[in-house]
Amino acid sequence: MRFDVVTLFPEIFDSITKCGITARAMKRGLWSCHTWNPRAMTEDVHRTVDDRPFGGGPGMVMMADPLAKTVDMIRASGNRGRVISFAPNGTKLTDERVRRMVAEDESVVLVCGRYEGIDERFLSTYVDEVVSLGDFVLSGGEIPACALMDAVVRQLPGAIKDLSTSDESFATGLLDAPHYTRPEVWRGMEVPSVLLSGHHANISRWTREESLRFTLQTRPDLIKIADSSGKLSDADRKWLRANGWK
Repeated sequence: MRFDVVTLFPEIFDSITKCGITARAMKRGLWSCHTWNPRAMTEDVHRTVDDRPFGGGPGMVMMADPLAKTVDMIRASGNRGRVISFAPNGTKLTDERVRRMVAEDESVVLVCGRYEGIDERFLSTYVDEVVSLGDFVLSGGEIPACALMDAVVRQLPGAIKDLSTSDESFATGLLDAPHYTRPEVWRGMEVPSVLLSGHHANISRWTREESLRFTLQTRPDLIKIADSSGKLSDADRKWLRANGWK
């Protein structure tokens, strides 16, 4: 899978191309990341990519032309995939959307805005989708772009063990159950005995119930979604009702 990223700060993407799971997946040839600085598309001595907003107001706005020329060059290099930008008014990024991107396995262009935003004329003519990580503001689109790529790459076949992604949070429609490792007793707190029993059926039941409990306590909205999408069993519903779900 190929990502082309339009950014004023390409060095930020070292965190995903040189570290951890995503770096190993890149070495295996599962994905690629190419960064493009729109300053390279400018001709003035200052390499200007932003200007004051018409109508007044604070801050600067990224100009349409350097961004458009950059995307045109990306197109010429072979990436014909969707163009995604990042803003608080975008569609919230979800596990479902990430998995759909993996299934589509197409190239993607990520445009990382800075300053007060991007000239609307570029957004309306070049951008196919605007994505948001949540209801908060960041300094630019680089961190959301890294988050999207990390979420997608770890789902690519061969990036990590299949079971690691099939039973994690959101994959089943619920949040993941708590995890424990050695030692068995830490600062007086013991690992739940069922996890030490070796009884796989009991462990599986405990894990499912803890997943239901954690989701019900912290994200009850996900319970409703999982129920409506058929991801809850009769046993799940019985347990939830016995524990306060209505």
